[in-house]
Amino acid sequence: MKKYVDVIVPLPVVGQYTYSLPEEWESRVQPGCRVIVQFGSKKFYTAIVTRVHEEKPEGYETKAVSEVLDTTPVLLRRQYDFWQWMADYYLCTLGDVYKAALPSGLKIESETLVVYNPEFESEVPLPLKEQQILDLLSNDPEQYVTQLEKASGIKLLLPVIKSLLDKQAIRVKEELKHHYKPRTEARVRLTEQMRTEEAVRLQFDKLTRVPKQLALWMKYIELSGWTQDGTELKEVSKKALLQAAGVSPAVLNGLVDKQVLEVYNQEIGRLTETSRQLVALNPLSEAQQRAYTGILNCFCEKSVCLLHGVTASGKTEIYIHLIEQVLKAGKQVLYLLPEIALTTQITERLQRVFGSRLGIYHSKFPDAERVEIWKKQLSEHDYDVILGVRSSVFLPFRRLGLVIVDEEHEATYKQQDPAPRYHARNAAIMLASMFDAKTLLGTATPAIETYYNALNGKYGLVELKERHQNILLPHVELVDIKELARKKRMTAQFSPLLLQKVREALEQKEQVILFQNRRGFAPMIECRTCAWVPKCKNCDVSLTYHKGLNQLTCHYCGYTETVPKSCPACGGTELINRGFGTEKIEDDMKVLFPDARIARMDLDTTRTRTAYEKIIADFEEQRTDILIGTQMVSKGLDFDKVSVVGILNADSMLNYPDFRSYERAFQLMAQVAGRAGRKNKQGLVVLQTKSPELPVIHEVMTNDYPRMYQEQIDERELFHYPPFYRLVYVYLKHRKEDVLGQAADLMAAYLRSGLGSRVLGPDKPPVSRIQTLFIRKIVVKVEQTASMKKVRDYLTQVQRSIMEDERFRSLTVYYDVDPM
Repeated sequence: MKKYVDVIVPLPVVGQYTYSLPEEWESRVQPGCRVIVQFGSKKFYTAIVTRVHEEKPEGYETKAVSEVLDTTPVLLRRQYDFWQWMADYYLCTLGDVYKAALPSGLKIESETLVVYNPEFESEVPLPLKEQQILDLLSNDPEQYVTQLEKASGIKLLLPVIKSLLDKQAIRVKEELKHHYKPRTEARVRLTEQMRTEEAVRLQFDKLTRVPKQLALWMKYIELSGWTQDGTELKEVSKKALLQAAGVSPAVLNGLVDKQVLEVYNQEIGRLTETSRQLVALNPLSEAQQRAYTGILNCFCEKSVCLLHGVTASGKTEIYIHLIEQVLKAGKQVLYLLPEIALTTQITERLQRVFGSRLGIYHSKFPDAERVEIWKKQLSEHDYDVILGVRSSVFLPFRRLGLVIVDEEHEATYKQQDPAPRYHARNAAIMLASMFDAKTLLGTATPAIETYYNALNGKYGLVELKERHQNILLPHVELVDIKELARKKRMTAQFSPLLLQKVREALEQKEQVILFQNRRGFAPMIECRTCAWVPKCKNCDVSLTYHKGLNQLTCHYCGYTETVPKSCPACGGTELINRGFGTEKIEDDMKVLFPDARIARMDLDTTRTRTAYEKIIADFEEQRTDILIGTQMVSKGLDFDKVSVVGILNADSMLNYPDFRSYERAFQLMAQVAGRAGRKNKQGLVVLQTKSPELPVIHEVMTNDYPRMYQEQIDERELFHYPPFYRLVYVYLKHRKEDVLGQAADLMAAYLRSGLGSRVLGPDKPPVSRIQTLFIRKIVVKVEQTASMKKVRDYLTQVQRSIMEDERFRSLTVYYDVDPM
């Protein structure tokens, strides 16, 4: 019987596809293996087999699988179940999940290869761009489109390629391009005829007249551990051999030419195995021990437990003890963090205890390294503990016993774009339940939904109310900057009190953190004469001014332009800055404190993994006095010498049109405040605001989480928000605003006919055009008692009927389930 395979392709297409399996591969292929398939007329993709069967599809001719890449699965059965749950729950396709889950190196994609036609002759001069491409191809007649784009600097290359194709100046062919190349090392060994004692002795005599070759030969014999009893030789790397002998590569080439030695390439791993002296676990304090026992007791009855511990109460130490216990039972642990910045500090602590049993996984790693971790997790020598950010939930686990979600309230656990728009905390709870494993959620400021579940008995709850070694919580000083600005007593963005406290801290060789949740120099520039503000040409937002680069940037699509010398609207030359970002604060602090060493930590200064590590290491080792940052500085970082924290403008967090803005402002301010005074004295937080009368400001000052929770929960019940209702946002995007308006109205009408008053909108979101696409948003609120499965099925059905309408062919519709 002929065999067929069902496969997932890494594309946002609904359903799976069936291909026929050539006979020679029938015994090799099993579910979870990767195969190469042709999709469309010329494109090739790496697909994952989900089922092997003998059912010939009705009504169409199947294509054959082009190549088999694996003999053992790269996708395990439980992972596949997890992918299906994610696609179903977050209303996306399995292809979306596949694209997000696997590192690029495991997803070979076809790229267009452009081939030069040497017989082509043009009667007329070619346009400049076309001639440029032909010149590049005459040097190297076969190049990928991506290579040509890079070499020519032409942004939209495809029309140029199409024009050259029409003139038959070039051909294209599809070819598979492997992204992942194993890392290899050049090594040296004896040639076949040199592997006898006699041959080695003779060689010594022959080389006496060539002293450099003799020195190299003797060094090889020493390093390889060659002895007469024929024991196995050690591997010798070419680099180490040349260094040890102190000779040039030409000397080695001489011995290769004489067929004495040969050079070969050996695949080596990228993952560095650090052999370090492991330390024993620190003993827990009395309060930590109570919390630890409380968590273990919770796990006897419930699979999820919330550890609500104030900042600096030593939650990480409790996690380490729990990990140790799970590892003794032969299980694995997944430890999730919200920010890459945090992994640097916690890696150190965990490596001291668990050494090479710990693996780290996040997006700042080169892709090849992520491929190797994935492969290692599929091998017999997998990591026992994985420390990573949200994408780590996709890694293959076989014996998961515990998932720790640290700082579980963080919005960065939610993936925004592209699909799947999953929340790593909720996905981790689901993943753990598939393994019958336990989940521990830890934070000083729980998400309201989490705390609600803990109070109502769905999760266990353990509280840790005292800081480690009884350090006092920081003292919060409130400063009304509206009043000070009126009296003209502010220096730039700083109140006199904040500047005085910063000065005192610097005099006492202590450190300062300044928090402003906005990067760039100024949120916008404005013409003083006519109030013109530069806007992004692709999005409905003003451009942010970045002084260091002297340019205006859109933080939505990345569009940039240079700063105009004069106003294009009225010709005025007085362009002033409005508002302030981290870059402006850094500038002002350098003027006010010229001797202080100042660093900035935001998206602009932490583009690479090493940039993060350097900023944190410098601050930790007190090579920096003042650290200025966005919300990155609020997350669980642990610095001994920080005595003052300044929150420069609390209002920017509160005046946001979102039902979560008060909760988020409380969490951010409480977390930033928690960075102050962590070892030997009480820290100080200077909280600057224009609205000192707001209840949330006083809740931050008194660290009164229960009161903030109660106020928010009453409001949410009244207005039908989570945790009492579930939210699904429906987004529609189109290039033409009128077409979008029709589609949004029609979709809302369809949804109302099935879901009634649960549907609100359509409305314009705060930013209603991004990357030249206009946006509309429909909100669906579903009570907890309703069947979410029926709602999801209905939403998918409505989406299908809208997309089938001729008018809306180029419309994009997607869902954000449980939005943040």
